[in-house]
Amino acid sequence: MSAPVTIVLPTFDEAENLPVIVPAILATGPDVSVLVVDDASPDGTGALADRLSAELPGRVAVLHRARKAGLGPALVAGFSRALEAGAAVVGQMDADRSHDPAMLPTLRAALDAGADVAVGSRWVEGGRTRSWGVGRRLLSRGGSLYARLVLGLRGRDLTAGYKLWRRAALLAVDPAKVTTTGYAFQVELAFRAERAGLRIAELPIEFHDRRVGRSKLSSGVVREAVVRLPMLRLRGGR
Repeated sequence: MSAPVTIVLPTFDEAENLPVIVPAILATGPDVSVLVVDDASPDGTGALADRLSAELPGRVAVLHRARKAGLGPALVAGFSRALEAGAAVVGQMDADRSHDPAMLPTLRAALDAGADVAVGSRWVEGGRTRSWGVGRRLLSRGGSLYARLVLGLRGRDLTAGYKLWRRAALLAVDPAKVTTTGYAFQVELAFRAERAGLRIAELPIEFHDRRVGRSKLSSGVVREAVVRLPMLRLRGGR
């Protein structure tokens, strides 16, 4: 029998997406809950999350942060809160509806089959992206290939943000010690997971580009990955 799941959902200016993605996540099972981690969104996402929490007590919780500080710190804060609350399985998804909640049962089944971490992957056989141009696809695949070569990893989609972690697996990677903040945060988590000897299952997903709002990807995020990953290899994940 699957363990209950807490999905950590970082948000910044996702007021248009939140009323759609949260109910879709909850619809995948009565034992699934959502923890929204909002970085003081100026568009009112935090207040909207509070309303959802009031309407769905016990299934939606909100963690407000004082300012926008990057994806990594938001996830670390959410992971810490979920673990403190005793979560048996902690998930992470993007709030922009690029990750299809309908895949959650498949990821949960991978944990039931013995995986420590289940990854929704765009770059394994059967995975795909929708509404991406050639440039964006090359950037994502090239980023994963660069990380694999630099860090000596086996994973195919190292920047994946759709994951389920067993409690013990998340404690083993110790996200609070991750030093990167942007999308490189995902790579560093993958690096620490492989170094810890965790059993990682990559399951194919169809990744949808965000429907509304603006992408959070920036040149600074890309630059961080290029510069920091070789340093990570030299430190050996310490």
